[in-house]
Amino acid sequence: MNQVIEISVLPHELDQADIIRSKVYSAMQLSLDASLFYRLLKRSLDARKAPVYRYRIEVSSKPFDDVSPWAKRYKNVNNASRVIIIGAGPAGYFAALECIELGLKPIVLERGKNAQDRRRDLRAIQQFHQVHPHSNYCYGEGGAGTYSDGKLYTRSGKRGDIHKVLELLVEHGAIQDILIDAHPHIGSNRLPEIIQRIRERIIEFGGEVHFDQFVTELHIENEVFLGATTAKGDKFMGSACILATGHSARDIFYLLAQKNLTIECKPFAVGVRIEHPQSMVDQVQYHASQRDPHLPPASYSLACSIDNRGVFYFCMCPGGLMVPSATAPGEIVINGMSLSRRDSKYANSGTVVSVQPQDFKDPSNPLCGVQFQQELEQSIFRAGDGSQRAPAQRLTDFISGKLSTTIQESSYIPGHWSAPLHELLPSFIVQSLKEGIKIFGKKMKGYLTEDALVVAPESRTSSPIRIPRNSLSMHPQCQGLFPCGEGAGYAGGIMSAALDGQLCARAAFQYILTKNLKL
Repeated sequence: MNQVIEISVLPHELDQADIIRSKVYSAMQLSLDASLFYRLLKRSLDARKAPVYRYRIEVSSKPFDDVSPWAKRYKNVNNASRVIIIGAGPAGYFAALECIELGLKPIVLERGKNAQDRRRDLRAIQQFHQVHPHSNYCYGEGGAGTYSDGKLYTRSGKRGDIHKVLELLVEHGAIQDILIDAHPHIGSNRLPEIIQRIRERIIEFGGEVHFDQFVTELHIENEVFLGATTAKGDKFMGSACILATGHSARDIFYLLAQKNLTIECKPFAVGVRIEHPQSMVDQVQYHASQRDPHLPPASYSLACSIDNRGVFYFCMCPGGLMVPSATAPGEIVINGMSLSRRDSKYANSGTVVSVQPQDFKDPSNPLCGVQFQQELEQSIFRAGDGSQRAPAQRLTDFISGKLSTTIQESSYIPGHWSAPLHELLPSFIVQSLKEGIKIFGKKMKGYLTEDALVVAPESRTSSPIRIPRNSLSMHPQCQGLFPCGEGAGYAGGIMSAALDGQLCARAAFQYILTKNLKL
């Protein structure tokens, strides 16, 4: 019978197979010559005292069976029922893979460019302050996750098979470590290649992927989805539609409203991104003057409540960079990312405040959150010099409410300028941030320092809209339309979006099967 045990491994023992074997046999109270098979299920770093890795290991008296590759389950779907998938992010691509496994033909429509060509537009916004409205850090193949980090941690285990998503990523080129790490991470330098292989797999089995296809119309008759038309005038017909556009596709939200399809304003979060020296975070978290070279750059997790309003960290990027994530000219948006090595000398984290519909001008308007978000980003842009240079302030000056006379260098390539963020941001956001940061400073020694830089705004934490769906995962007013992923308000990150994409693909399959639909 199989048994799960736990062992502790010091950082320098991490890759020492003989030491790990000895610890496993010792935990099982067996001599080293006993017949035993084992495999690592999970690896997590415990830095509460002296840093140590916790291993969860499955042991057995028999060899473990190899897991069959998921790709072997795929079918040729050239002549199968067509499912239109709007968006080639993790929700859209994993929905497409699931469709192929189920025998459906996915037709993926992506407004942006493929991952390789998208790099030119990222360079344009970074170096020349030019924002391409359909190809940027949020739009394009792979969605926002492709070039803004690649964290794979999720608490959405009840939604689906997390291990299946991780195995599919490994099949398409991700490192094996993501199968066992408690907080797996791929890195924005590795993700584009993986995304490209997923696309090739979709096409290999009969699916289609179309870039530069910005959807401008949904064809719905008698409350039944029939197809979609793009800005190029191309019409794509299908038996169902998985709407996986991401959290920044405001035009789709407006399109749904124009078609009188119900959308709802939902809570989200707005704030700033705070950047610290990574060395400071390492010293605090690892309780040492220097980080052990066998340890990864340290991270942190902070949260509190101020007058029933949440203040919390978001998308913490150890050894990371801050990047410009505007999706239209005339706005400033800040996000964070890390490359696979996480070797930047900076650590940054979104530090945000929860906002509710009642915080906005017209809470009864389902688009009130979208408008609040958009107005904030545009007003901060107007306060600057018309470029993607971001307003910044030393953390201690932000707390004191005074302009920084000098500001330090940062990882933000477009550059920054000294600004009174305590005046540029809404007063209720500023007050909650100040109180929350003071609490964080008590929880984490060294956090509240003049060496930390505050940059704004961090405004795309999640979708300001929820697109409702019924028990069949369909929009209640349109048969065959499946709102999906972050943009629909049902996910928050690569993993949860991928899981929701798979869920919606299964729902579309059941719908098509029940209706006996075939194009």
